[in-house]
Amino acid sequence: MVTFWLERLRAAGKTALVQDGKRKIHYLFEDGKEMAEEYDIKTGQLISRKWREKNTLGGTGKWQVEVGEPTSPLLGALESEHITESSSNPIFMRKDTLSSFQWRIRNLPYPKEVYSVSVEEGQRCCVIRTTNKKSIKAANSGDGDCKTQ
Repeated sequence: MVTFWLERLRAAGKTALVQDGKRKIHYLFEDGKEMAEEYDIKTGQLISRKWREKNTLGGTGKWQVEVGEPTSPLLGALESEHITESSSNPIFMRKDTLSSFQWRIRNLPYPKEVYSVSVEEGQRCCVIRTTNKKSIKAANSGDGDCKTQ
């Protein structure tokens, strides 16, 4: 599996540039999929990774954020005429470092003392609970076993 991924990366068309203290790399794979990564110049840490593939009519689809912060909710609302989720909802993002995988959550409505975090190993989920019994589940490794609720 790792060998296949490395061969796929080597075969992809690559474009790189340095801008705003970030190294930005764009990959175009043979199957038409695209991946864009941003790294911090000083630390070398991955800041974001996004994927995009062609839609059923052959046009370019929307970017799907795998690592890092999603695009601005205001920008998403401008490009969409459909109903969008509230910008005050919690936002989950993954940050990968050399030593760990981290889940980060933005827009939590209560002070941090109200929350407790636990892991449900059977479902491979991180569960964030409040003292008023509300809970939020976040998928662990992108395998789809547990979705945000």
